[in-house]
Amino acid sequence: MIKTVEEYKNGQVLLIDKPLNWTSFQVVNKLRWEIRQRFNIKKIKVGHAGTLDPLATGLLIICTGKQTKEIHVYQGQEKEYTGTFTIGATTPSYDLETEVDKTYPTDHITEELLYETTKQFIGDIQQRPPIFSAIKKDGKRLYELARKGETTEINARTVSITEFEITKIDLPEVEFRVVCSKGTYIRSLAYDFGLALNSGAHLSALRRTKIGDFSVENGVSVEQFIQDIQDDTVES
Repeated sequence: MIKTVEEYKNGQVLLIDKPLNWTSFQVVNKLRWEIRQRFNIKKIKVGHAGTLDPLATGLLIICTGKQTKEIHVYQGQEKEYTGTFTIGATTPSYDLETEVDKTYPTDHITEELLYETTKQFIGDIQQRPPIFSAIKKDGKRLYELARKGETTEINARTVSITEFEITKIDLPEVEFRVVCSKGTYIRSLAYDFGLALNSGAHLSALRRTKIGDFSVENGVSVEQFIQDIQDDTVES
């Protein structure tokens, strides 16, 4: 569909399938640059509605122009993720950003135990964000403290999980699907799930598949967006 510069300024909601190893900020910067270059404009507002970690892929809602005022609406919507927990080992970041620091027994873990344990996390739960996160404390990002080897007390907060299912078991890997509220850290869910199993776990793959009624199936890659804006746009 052909879009004009005025349409981008008046506001567009772009569904992007974020690639692995890109930050959400890098995606925003890339799309902003492409729009500016295509229409030869000095500036345009572009923002995302909910961060994805670099090691995660999937749906990133990008808003342009006046639509950036509605970012908070999309941020507050329920989200769906799929991914993989690796059972029997933890990492300081709760994912693959850092190396394994501890290993745990897994001989006692059965399929029945895995399925039963998910039930503990349905509903409103208390969750502590990872120390490797962008949350600020005393004016500093927690990951800045973590990378310096510093520790700090992180307060638990209430999040809501409406669906949590195991979709495949091939130990030590367990694939899952989760539907949850804003502010839920799937990395923390992995860590807490490991504890509940009397073992350990970390997040080894993550993909965001839905935000509210928006699905990654309707999203495009960054490369496809660039191709589309170069080929299919017109100046107004």
